Amino acid sequence: MTSRGYHTPVLLHDCIDGLAIDPNGTYVDVTFGGGGHSRQILEHLDGGHLYAFDQDLDASQNVPDDSRFTFVRQNFRFMQNHLRLNKVKQVDGILADLGVSSHQFDEAQRGFSTRMDADLDMRMDRDISLRADTVLNTYSEEDLYRIFNEGADLKRTRGLVEVIQETRPHKTTAGLREKIERLAPHKKKAQFMAQVFQAVRIEVNDELVALKELLLQSVQVLKPGGRLVVMSYHSIEDRLVKNFIRTGKFSGEVEKDFFGNPIKPLNAINRKVIMPSEQEIETNNRARSARLRIAERLNEQEEKNTKATL
Repeated sequence: MTSRGYHTPVLLHDCIDGLAIDPNGTYVDVTFGGGGHSRQILEHLDGGHLYAFDQDLDASQNVPDDSRFTFVRQNFRFMQNHLRLNKVKQVDGILADLGVSSHQFDEAQRGFSTRMDADLDMRMDRDISLRADTVLNTYSEEDLYRIFNEGADLKRTRGLVEVIQETRPHKTTAGLREKIERLAPHKKKAQFMAQVFQAVRIEVNDELVALKELLLQSVQVLKPGGRLVVMSYHSIEDRLVKNFIRTGKFSGEVEKDFFGNPIKPLNAINRKVIMPSEQEIETNNRARSARLRIAERLNEQEEKNTKATL
């Protein structure tokens, strides 16, 4: 499989432009996947270096043979630790293309797709033990409410939890769809199924906690003036990213200094979220829900000014 067949990079040029690449800089692609974004970053590097992370073993098939490139097969929540192992304390830019790759959706046996029948797996890293069937078959009522409230914008959570508990065991994606499809709102069956699968997938892979850890680490890892480029595909992720860039807090609560100036580590580069063009969506339908946000780490003088007012 070619890297392009593995995953077609979304908003490729916007991401690269957002990084404002220094040819001699150090960069991190925390979601390597098919390597589309990484290869474009390498095209802009001269004496610089790129570190790429991906927890999916399949992604290692796409690693380029390039002395300027280092691949780390790990979840991006361990970014800072592995950069330190490589004697890297700070970098010039971090790119994150969140969510599930086209390859993971298209490989039926992975269990990510609502369209194909497979075992209820949904693990991005197949070395972890927690699977989707374990979540659906063993989680308590309270925990099921939690994952569907936190991981999906669903309005019929109570009925969904009841059906899941009453129709256990759940073994396959087709079996799950059949059991819950009557709960789907009229004319929104596909959206409902996608939200249910999304919530379970987020729980299996601990995606929201990992994202929070990445964002917090980015503040420590980025050099002053370094860029953070994050692309998300659903409102829950995008809200976390937006709030953190705007306030430095996931809740969106603004902390201010004595003079009323907001205390935060990042400045938003794009005040309005960047979305794919109609043309890109026509050629790559999976780009339709992408939302791109770009931020810059406060430079040294700005940090000094902020601290001086405390």
